[in-house]
Amino acid sequence: MKYLNNSNDLLGRKSQCITTSLKEAKKIAKALGASKQIENAVRDFSDKPGANLCIQLEGKIERILIIGGINDKQDSNSVRKLMGTVAARLVQMPIKEATFDLDALKSRAISLEKLVQEISIAISNASYQYSKHKSEPPKTHSLAQIRFHSTDKKTTKISSAIKLANALDSGLQIAKDLGNEPPNICNPNYLLKESRKLGKSPLVKVSNLNESKMDALGMGAFMAVSKGSDAPGQMIIIHYNGGKAQEAPIVLIGKGITFDTGGISLKPPPAMDEMKFDMCGAASVIGATAAAINANLKINLITIVAAAENMPSGRATRPGDIVKSYSGKTIEILNTDAEGRLVLCDAITYAKSFKPKAIIDVATLTGACIVALGSHASALYSNDDSLANSLENAASESGDKAWRMPLWDEYQANLNSNFADMANVGGREAGSVVAACFLSRFAEKERWAHLDVAGSAFHSGARKGSSGRPVPLLFKYLQNQQS
Repeated sequence: MKYLNNSNDLLGRKSQCITTSLKEAKKIAKALGASKQIENAVRDFSDKPGANLCIQLEGKIERILIIGGINDKQDSNSVRKLMGTVAARLVQMPIKEATFDLDALKSRAISLEKLVQEISIAISNASYQYSKHKSEPPKTHSLAQIRFHSTDKKTTKISSAIKLANALDSGLQIAKDLGNEPPNICNPNYLLKESRKLGKSPLVKVSNLNESKMDALGMGAFMAVSKGSDAPGQMIIIHYNGGKAQEAPIVLIGKGITFDTGGISLKPPPAMDEMKFDMCGAASVIGATAAAINANLKINLITIVAAAENMPSGRATRPGDIVKSYSGKTIEILNTDAEGRLVLCDAITYAKSFKPKAIIDVATLTGACIVALGSHASALYSNDDSLANSLENAASESGDKAWRMPLWDEYQANLNSNFADMANVGGREAGSVVAACFLSRFAEKERWAHLDVAGSAFHSGARKGSSGRPVPLLFKYLQNQQS
């Protein structure tokens, strides 16, 4: 989708559809000499949230889409729901372009920039389709361009918001496409290939550690997962130098388990196909990085993708095996299906070498997170209150919800092992918390946060597919960190 600024007179440009309020629709109709047509069409229209009405006209303005329930007190949540409905209606129309009348849709409760953000995310989600592997792709929508019109004098801010909207859209598309790609295609080497596409900018450098390098470095936790597969693992490192030369970088780490069988602790067959989504943490940090690059954010960013496939084989790790992590700490592997934390702990230790401002890892880590929070919010853990607050603010501002969970010392005892420094799993209780406690042991002395996105990163059932989350949250956080 392409988002553009329409600084001209609203009616001075040909448009296939103007999206506006009932009040402004009547003004537009009067200016076009179509007052009677509009009055007849809206006679039974319910001007309430969720209601919408499309009126076809003759001339350079082909349609007016009237949105019900517009008022001056709408907050972000109500606008978000409203724009979701509108976006779904627009993509059903046989149009290539639509114009949003921001003056008519604005509210005192949110800024014009925020309104642009909510509209663009709604359009991006409603217009997304993934059908590249269908022999007869379904009929697709034709909508390709959204224009934003406002008479507000702060046109620079609106232009900036549109630039960010385009950047975010690019990141969401990448994250969704990577998440939806089948595992016979999307393996660790595929993630490396796709990550290298970001290296076209002179500010970006992409490198990798292959299995030989990781083995030589002593990344025993990572290798415990990767060695069971014929698809070699990769630790991918993306450097984006958009900030000041000496400024400490932010490090994003994504769990990139391109397929998770559970290993020797084999998963049950139902819904195992959804384990291709176990790399959605990696997809989201790649997407957020792409958005940051396209937006020219003034930050230094390092993105690490811990990419591996978890398979059962004669080389696979067994329950009861003990491995030494890159940190030197030993881990008794009680369950090979708790593999994400193993690749992440070595990635977190590796991230320390960059002397980061903050480390944030993103992972579809635990089913327990879905039990706790469902699909509405990502679970947020952190050892630093200021970092946690920054991420919570970004979640609120972006509408990409996150909920902070406890990281209390009392939970650490669940990881006790009779034979190693720690076990990789605890008991049945507090599974998401205990997984975060495991990771926290490798983030000591660092400002660190963990996002468990097992419930939010993809949809199951009839809506099966990647959601692109938490790209909006991460992108907003990165925006807020600019110097």
